[in-house]
Amino acid sequence: MELIFGDTVGHAGRKIAHVYLPITGYISIVRPIDGDQIEVALAGSEGMFGWSLALDSGVSEMRALVQGPGDALRLTSSAFKQQMALSTALRATIRGYTSVLMTQFAQTAGCNRFHVVEQRLARWLLMTADRAHSHTFRVTQEFLSSMLGVRRAGVTEAAGRLQARGYIRYRRGEINIRDRSSLEGAACSCYQINLATYARVLGRA
Repeated sequence: MELIFGDTVGHAGRKIAHVYLPITGYISIVRPIDGDQIEVALAGSEGMFGWSLALDSGVSEMRALVQGPGDALRLTSSAFKQQMALSTALRATIRGYTSVLMTQFAQTAGCNRFHVVEQRLARWLLMTADRAHSHTFRVTQEFLSSMLGVRRAGVTEAAGRLQARGYIRYRRGEINIRDRSSLEGAACSCYQINLATYARVLGRA
């Protein structure tokens, strides 16, 4: 199937109808809070949405929002549970991915509390580029402010500083990472911690 930018493919507090496994697109895992929302994880070709079915929970506690358009595999929740019952390898992989997600949730909570906006923005851009498989992708400052849980002015200032140093180029809603090595240096330690967790648990970054 095709993932369409801005579509919601999973709703917080509702039953999970389908499991999504992105191929070229990617999905923001978002937690609604007091009428607002904040991103707690990203799922690209390394991940999925619907993992809680593996924990015998048919209701999602998160919203799944398409951030990057592209292709994905989709199957019904019943078909997914049937395959889980049949495949030991699939069960082990999903358990591993669920463990990675729990670590990412906790890391994001700490990141939002202790790290400055510029560091968090650099981390987010790197994580998104990894899942887009490209140094160039589209995103608005309004969307960024919502995902990072900060005021739009704060995102504008942080992006402006990264652009002034030549790390990124932002124009008309399009981000281009021009100096990835320096951007990694500007990001908080959470980016490398997340990569290490994927490598340790799933054997890949």
